[in-house]
Amino acid sequence: MKILVKWLLSAVALLAVAHLYSGVEVKSFTAALIAAFVIGLLNTVVRPLLVVLTLPFTIVTLGLFLFVINALMFWSAAGVLDGFHVQGFTAALIGSLIYTVLGLIIESALERLFSK
Repeated sequence: MKILVKWLLSAVALLAVAHLYSGVEVKSFTAALIAAFVIGLLNTVVRPLLVVLTLPFTIVTLGLFLFVINALMFWSAAGVLDGFHVQGFTAALIGSLIYTVLGLIIESALERLFSK
């Protein structure tokens, strides 16, 4: 149940990112649901591999390169989907930062809701 609620709220967060920042476009709630699923899948499968491969560079940049990896996951999801569009790398970076902040808020709220 928690995973389903998190997926739905992540789709709403994507719609909020599109509303707050003009560099990200989401055509519909269905597109947001699919995009949230693809972003979650990329973050689960591809992101850990990229983090390991770029570990020396991440250490040199004191962890700031992780923002680039997050932006690449966000941008690549937009690259494979039709209803989700990001206008460039800078837009992906800003959009992924907003999406991450909203995701942290969602995760915190769900922990409180489902811990009881």
